[in-house]
Amino acid sequence: MIQTLDICNFIELDKTIPVIDVRTPAEFEQGHVCGGYNIPLFTNDERVQVGTTYKQVGREQAILLGFDLVGTKWSGYIKQALEIAPGKKVALHCWRGGMRSGAMAWALNLYGFDVYLLGGGYKKYRRWVLDKFGEKLNIVILGGLTGSGKTKVLLELKNKDQQVIDLEDLAQHQGSAFGSMNAMVQPTQEQFENNLAAQLSVLNTDKPVWIEDESITIGKRFIPTGLFHQMREAAVFALKVPLEDRVNFLVSEYGTLDKDFLKTCTEKIWKRLGPEQTKKALTAIDEGRMADFIRIVLVYYDKTYRNGLSKRKPENITEIECADTSAEANAKLIIVQQNKLATGQVVVEN
Repeated sequence: MIQTLDICNFIELDKTIPVIDVRTPAEFEQGHVCGGYNIPLFTNDERVQVGTTYKQVGREQAILLGFDLVGTKWSGYIKQALEIAPGKKVALHCWRGGMRSGAMAWALNLYGFDVYLLGGGYKKYRRWVLDKFGEKLNIVILGGLTGSGKTKVLLELKNKDQQVIDLEDLAQHQGSAFGSMNAMVQPTQEQFENNLAAQLSVLNTDKPVWIEDESITIGKRFIPTGLFHQMREAAVFALKVPLEDRVNFLVSEYGTLDKDFLKTCTEKIWKRLGPEQTKKALTAIDEGRMADFIRIVLVYYDKTYRNGLSKRKPENITEIECADTSAEANAKLIIVQQNKLATGQVVVEN
């Protein structure tokens, strides 16, 4: 059985059966359906050959070349599909829902698979992704100066059954000049958007969605414009954590990282730190005085954050006085305050 589905039904089906992408490895690496598998009908070079033949000679010759190129590969495709979907049910797509997915669907169906094709292919999926960022959400922003432990608080909010979108996790970057942690590799912009849209699609839009306060860029990735505009207009709950607690928190997060990595990242922001403070920061790194290094760079990051906060509407900002960086305690404080504002009633803390 081969059935063609529209994007909405395809997305729903994606939750229950695996998605196979038959585009080339290069296309798949650039961006793919969240959780999808790649069984490329053509290699990167083979696709170029077929495309060139299509343009220069014609459609029929391109089809014949395509069959010549994959002629001995069909059994391998089927074996890969069986490993992915032993129940013989797959969702399938290529770029536009044309010849590549049609050929793979024919082969798998011949072997006994139930195949669900995405009408319009990955191009239609990308349209769905981009449309997601314009949909209205009940966003609540978690703010606070660098070192307030916002990401850990987000995780604690999630543990308390709050809806959370962790943009830094999706972007694989912690947002500052040091945000790669000398280990994280960012997804492509396209894949970042795909993964983000997948998370947005399962939210209850009537309930609050907690998102950490971010600039429009996270490392080299950009928050989609529609979502970012909503974030800038949303209510902000800003953690107020004592300076020394923030310093200690950041020392525990960054203090064990490679010194050369820290120095390279510090040099990238020397214009903002100024030459004298940059020199002091580099010396502190060399001498292992991580708390002193953190205090120096915090001057810049605190100034940047306060400048961004000043551009928000004052009535949208609620400050949360925190004793320290305890994620559990601070998450509880935030939920209590958010409930007070949402209901206009005093909420008794348990």
